[in-house]
Amino acid sequence: MLRNLLPDFLAVLDSEDRVAAYRRYFEAHRPLLAAYWDNYVVDPDGAHFEEVVRATVGADRDDLRAMLERTDVLRLAADAHDRTAAILQSDAEVDVVVMVGVGAANAGELVVDGRGTAFVCLEHFTSVANPSTQGLGLEPDLIPLWIAHEITHAVRYTSPTSRSAMRSLVAEAGGYYSYWETGRRIPLREHLVNEGLAVEISRLVSPGHAAWEYFGYGRRQYARVRELEPAIARAVAADIDSAGLGLRLRWLSGGMSDEARMAERHILPERSGYYVGSRLVEPALAARGAAWAVRASAEELSATGRPTAVATA
Repeated sequence: MLRNLLPDFLAVLDSEDRVAAYRRYFEAHRPLLAAYWDNYVVDPDGAHFEEVVRATVGADRDDLRAMLERTDVLRLAADAHDRTAAILQSDAEVDVVVMVGVGAANAGELVVDGRGTAFVCLEHFTSVANPSTQGLGLEPDLIPLWIAHEITHAVRYTSPTSRSAMRSLVAEAGGYYSYWETGRRIPLREHLVNEGLAVEISRLVSPGHAAWEYFGYGRRQYARVRELEPAIARAVAADIDSAGLGLRLRWLSGGMSDEARMAERHILPERSGYYVGSRLVEPALAARGAAWAVRASAEELSATGRPTAVATA
């Protein structure tokens, strides 16, 4: 199902008291927005909530309004949903939410009350980097790529036929996905293949983009990851069956220090685990197809197709 939160957010910007209007907007969509804040921003019941809200409602939105005038974002989102569901032979309902965020993730996945959600935050897809919104300046034609990426996660977490450790932990948590709890408890191998699958499915759904865009890399970062692939693979292999939030952050998150990303006297590029994950799942996708791979356990994915140094570590 497609959920469009744009009109409600734009109404906030048109209000005389924008902060009060945002609070009403948040309460009207609390299950979704509380999960978004908790997983990607800050604690929505914490001390910094209002500080972030004030910055959000006071930001310059001319780039967003201009993009919306020239781009049918709802059509892009609906088409991406339908194509991804067909490729994955989806047996779980996944909502696609089109929204404006608070400058955190450009897109992401959630599970609330057992229902998967893929959201996309349009402030990042205006073609113009905007410091006041923390907008990344991505092109709108990348929206389907990212929606496909996040739907892949949501299917892996909620499909009744998924054998992923992520699905088990989401179910154990009462049908709620927590980035932080899964980071603490799920082994790195699952996190890597989880992102690798999302990267590769996004290629099938939205072909024709530059290779680095599927990973969320810049051109130079992509070149550096490929250059350091052997060193990255050896460093990952040492940790691949361990669990810990620090490992997820080291390999799959931005903002980590150079020291945290040091291996073999190299400073590894941020989020280089996305590339490793892609390499891990390529054989299984080729051998068994997308619908099987997205539901397979990390161990099944690693054992299917040609062996790799990381997969057999």
